[in-house]
Amino acid sequence: MTRRYFGTDGIRGRVGIAPMTVDFAVRLASAAARVLAPNGGSVLIGKDTRLSGYLFESALEAGFVAAGVDVYLTGPLPTPGVAFMAHRFDCNFGVVISASHNLFEDNGIKFFDAAGGKLSDALEAQIEQLIDEPPVTVSSERLGRALRVDRSRAHYQEFCIGTLPIGVDLKGLKIVIDCANGAAYKVAPRVLADLGAEIVPIGCSPNGRNINAGCGSTEPKLLQLTVPGVRADVGIALDGDGDRVVMVDHLGRVVNGDQLLYLIARGRQAEGTLRGPVVGTVMTNLGLERAFEQLGIGFLRAAVGDRHVLEMLRDSGGMLGGESSGHILCLDKATTGDGLVSALQVLAVMRAMGAKLAELVAQLQLYPQIMINVPVGAAVDVERSAAIQEAIAAAEIRFAGQGRVIVRASGTEAVVRVMVEAREATLAQAEAELLAQVVASEAGAQ
Repeated sequence: MTRRYFGTDGIRGRVGIAPMTVDFAVRLASAAARVLAPNGGSVLIGKDTRLSGYLFESALEAGFVAAGVDVYLTGPLPTPGVAFMAHRFDCNFGVVISASHNLFEDNGIKFFDAAGGKLSDALEAQIEQLIDEPPVTVSSERLGRALRVDRSRAHYQEFCIGTLPIGVDLKGLKIVIDCANGAAYKVAPRVLADLGAEIVPIGCSPNGRNINAGCGSTEPKLLQLTVPGVRADVGIALDGDGDRVVMVDHLGRVVNGDQLLYLIARGRQAEGTLRGPVVGTVMTNLGLERAFEQLGIGFLRAAVGDRHVLEMLRDSGGMLGGESSGHILCLDKATTGDGLVSALQVLAVMRAMGAKLAELVAQLQLYPQIMINVPVGAAVDVERSAAIQEAIAAAEIRFAGQGRVIVRASGTEAVVRVMVEAREATLAQAEAELLAQVVASEAGAQ
């Protein structure tokens, strides 16, 4: 079935423009209730700090209550916190109102099942089949109830703290925490403080419009300035819904998802708890793959998207995976990507190895990566273009195993993305420019 509404991570769009409208949210809630709680039950709804969160929270609440489903409202809570709390409250499913790292004009709705995992394609297809039907209203005696449980976020905070090894705390560490003015602005500083860290909070003053604006994991420049400015040991930047993380060392240098994945894997290997291969994506840096080879750690690549990483982890029996963007899965700790939990795992490695973040990251040599977006007026079939495929093959021969090429059409823009990695930045740049010229020539010929 062709997806009309659900993307790779729920439903997302500009507020007030279909599908992110009030009437759609009510119909979506009614459809989800019929699929996920056909005999009544309960749902837990969390959100980030966007102004439009109130709008969609009320619309979803109305649709669920009318369908006979009880509603628990947590208020602002990170996406992984909603997954955890839905399971903790024994709900039929959970709902997150968030557009993740997008700015406040957008919003989105995504679902978790009773176990805290993302819905299967089959369940999303069933919901889509019912969305265009009028919302149902059960008889008065079967209507659901709504209850605010925002103080129960303490359960999630305790869960996060419990992901650290017994006896490990953060006393003596000065940490700058940037919550992107988003969903984690309450829980993340409290977790770090409860563990004994001295914290300097930034991006923790949401006003409904400033989520992800000049802060957070997608814009860590403020964090890079603040960490050395206040002489902190480390900085942590989450995104708007708290499922992604990047970190900053004491010198103000960004540590991305590939580097964090390396550190967590090394820590698990040292503990003897690493199970199965580590899973990255086709965009994961080749330097990380080479480092895992040297450590004797298996590594697999999935398609871009944490959903694909999760599927490959389950198929391969792995427990650790992630993306360069900082969406990291630690399945031995959580059912979904959790920025705060991932950061805690890195801090635990720093404690165990008695080293600064900069020292640990220095042991991983990432390859220079060049990305060129080639505008195309019409669709270019990269796989079927003989000229493009011949150019890719020639580049790979010249790399002799010490470089990598990915050429793919964007799913959201009229561009073809050319990504080249090589040991030498000059070589990567030259090969990327050559490939970009071939793509541009092919686009012009069509």
